[in-house]
Amino acid sequence: MLVLSRRDVESLLDLRELIDAVAAAMADLSAGRAAAPDRVAARVPERDALLAAMPGYVPSLGALSAKLVTLFPGNADGPLPTHQALLGAFEPGTGEPVAVMDATAITELRTAAGSALSVRLLARPDARVVAIAGTGVQARAHARAVALVRDVTELRVAGRSAAKAEAVVRDLRDEGLPARAAASIEEAVRGADVVCAATHALEPVLRRDWLAPGVHVTSVGYNPSGRELDDATIADALVVVESRATALAPAPAGANDITRPIRDGVIGPDHVHAEIGELVAGTRPGRTRPDQITLYKSVGVAVQDAAAAALVLERARNAGVGARVEI
Repeated sequence: MLVLSRRDVESLLDLRELIDAVAAAMADLSAGRAAAPDRVAARVPERDALLAAMPGYVPSLGALSAKLVTLFPGNADGPLPTHQALLGAFEPGTGEPVAVMDATAITELRTAAGSALSVRLLARPDARVVAIAGTGVQARAHARAVALVRDVTELRVAGRSAAKAEAVVRDLRDEGLPARAAASIEEAVRGADVVCAATHALEPVLRRDWLAPGVHVTSVGYNPSGRELDDATIADALVVVESRATALAPAPAGANDITRPIRDGVIGPDHVHAEIGELVAGTRPGRTRPDQITLYKSVGVAVQDAAAAALVLERARNAGVGARVEI
């Protein structure tokens, strides 16, 4: 069996290739070819944390995997990331386990790749100004990913901590991205063409009144007790998800941003316009007007992890990277 460290995974996983692989995985899922059952989780209530299991199969990529991921929000102020994960890769023809790899970087990058795919498909072609709500690893990953699919001229970063926002900006500017810190999330969002929310918010951090006509919003934050978006944003937007069934499922699988407005009668289940795989395949339309507000709400599905793992495994084998062990 091949064992791949986080450093191995980071060196092997190309974000531009991953966006395309995620597109293929999402098309498989929406067409019914792929399998990604809703995640299940063991809760750690004294830490407001959980350990979740996410198996997935993507036939077009020859990918069969299962990820174990933890969400420990209390790590946000320490040296460890809030999300940490391991992934097992299996031979889809025989079920043989072939690799174990660190999946913390996979979780980070496949999430951003999914958002970038939504920007590619739904944002206006002339979108240039991007706002990032959040200051964690997803803030950095989203800035890098969106810059691969649009000609970004300004990246505005904001969060609860001005110091953390400045740190994100320094990192992005060191990479040549046109980043600046905003004094508040509202300031960052007003007038932006693309808004990426990546927080652990209990209460909405994005308000409909702040959003410009024609904006595209991506929302990837997950809090079992909270949400990132207010009801008016959901009600006014063309809503796209990874999987209708998953997005509408109860926690720990679903999206509170959608299920709560449904519960409260603000929208109905049919307000979810499309799955992103349907947009990839062209079986559902995306944006129809320049002034339309579009929204991609992500909860993370296992086929994205499987797609990333397949890329990592292929490159590792070709490059001779990783340690081989007997189990």
